[in-house]
Amino acid sequence: MSAVRLCALDELEDGEARRFDLGGGVVLAVVRIGDEVYAIGDRCSHADVSLSGGIVDERACTLECPKHGSEFDLRTGAPQSLPALRPVPTYEVRVTDGEVVVAVEEAP
Repeated sequence: MSAVRLCALDELEDGEARRFDLGGGVVLAVVRIGDEVYAIGDRCSHADVSLSGGIVDERACTLECPKHGSEFDLRTGAPQSLPALRPVPTYEVRVTDGEVVVAVEEAP
């Protein structure tokens, strides 16, 4: 695993998703809810649509796919509603000294 700096915490809008392309096929939807930051794979497991354009439900801690409405738990990546049946990947996020850092697997 390697740590990748994404941005400063204050660059993330509270309650909104933002897309980060880390290269090597790793694209994230990153969501800030208060002081917590979550990172999941940016592609819906149902229809290969970018999740970062979706709606965040701060109370449920979910991100809704903008195409068909499947909601994904930001903590686990598990789908919370149909039509998605498969989870999306999640990534460990740390905020250190105001900087958002995500852990990603290194390419083989």
